[in-house]
Amino acid sequence: MLNLENRGIPSVGVATTEFIEAAAVQSEALGFDPAYIWVPHPIQDRTDEELHALAEQHVEKILEALTDQG
Repeated sequence: MLNLENRGIPSVGVATTEFIEAAAVQSEALGFDPAYIWVPHPIQDRTDEELHALAEQHVEKILEALTDQG
């Protein structure tokens, strides 16, 4: 994400809540505070229908994070 942002390409991470702490540690180490959208954990056992519903629930937040000019 840092590479993309440095090239002027907006990015947003989508990860499960299980990885909040790890993302914070990595962000601090890199000196970069990326946009993240956190979704409920776990993902791997979800059906296609559940994943589609999860995506629909979060797509607006993802688009907002990608287009945030602030």
